[in-house]
Amino acid sequence: MKLKNRWGLTLSLVMFVFAIMMVATLLTALLVLILHLTDILPFLSDGRAGQSEGFGGTRIIVLMMVSSTLIGTAIAAFFSKKALEPIRKVIDATHKIADGDFNTRIELKGIQELEELSLSFNKMTDELSAIETLRRDFINNFSHEFKTPIVSVRGFAKLLKNENLGEGEKQEYLDIIISEAERLAALSTNILNLAKYENIGIITDKSVFRLDEQIRKVIALTEPAWSAKDIELNVDMEEISFDGNEDLTQQVWLNLIDNAIKFSNQNGTISIRLAKWNGGIRFIIKDNGIGMDEKTKSLIFDKFFQEDSSRTKAGNGLGLTIVKRIIELHGGQVEVQGELGMGSEFIVWLQIVK
Repeated sequence: MKLKNRWGLTLSLVMFVFAIMMVATLLTALLVLILHLTDILPFLSDGRAGQSEGFGGTRIIVLMMVSSTLIGTAIAAFFSKKALEPIRKVIDATHKIADGDFNTRIELKGIQELEELSLSFNKMTDELSAIETLRRDFINNFSHEFKTPIVSVRGFAKLLKNENLGEGEKQEYLDIIISEAERLAALSTNILNLAKYENIGIITDKSVFRLDEQIRKVIALTEPAWSAKDIELNVDMEEISFDGNEDLTQQVWLNLIDNAIKFSNQNGTISIRLAKWNGGIRFIIKDNGIGMDEKTKSLIFDKFFQEDSSRTKAGNGLGLTIVKRIIELHGGQVEVQGELGMGSEFIVWLQIVK
């Protein structure tokens, strides 16, 4: 396919040059013929006095070369404006993008390479537009996530200055301040971790460890949370060794299990499966909670995205973003399935130790 595309552009250029050469040659020959017929060139090998055939032939060749050059240059200059029009369109569109207009599109037709350039350019602008939207949303959400607990801490701290407050109210306000401070600390930690993970290209400090044992430890760590909601856990895991960074992978299971607990209903059920699958490792965690719609599934791994738009659920929308990045650093993939009201299912694919 690529060879065909290259040949399309090459053929177009060759045909363009060939057409200019043919037109220039024909016009030059026509010019010489007209000059000859009008008897303007008396030296065209007609044996007139003082003119040899060799000298006359040289004069004709020189005349044709000069005429062909001038005519060819004029034709090329005339048609080059149209031939270079696609390039001018790309340059103009590039300037618009440089000015921040990511809705710019180009439509180049005729030559396969130009059509491919058009498609690639429009795809690039779509990506830039999406990145700009994500950046804008990130800043807005980031500001909201930091401002809300700060305002809360400030407000309850002012209330504590009231000397008429009872001891019970003071303790309640202090608990709220502590909770909001912990929320800020967790948000700061997650942002720092995400920034660190996004700048990592290669996983270091790798070791071989039992993945099933690590997940069981995480389940034990989260026991207070799922016990408080009377959630039943169904765990089925094979003994699997994995070569990776133990601290980073533990963060993955913590976030996924915590997410499942958070969105599960009271007396709900969470299923956790770990097994070898198609030459790799497959981890599945499924809950029977509130589930998610198609839009949520498409945005669930974006920074600061929260399925619960009212923000009544604890969290800051960075946990699943961190999960996705850590899994990618280990050469794996993570995907989500589920329907609204039918629960959610997260599937992690990893490479097995050879």
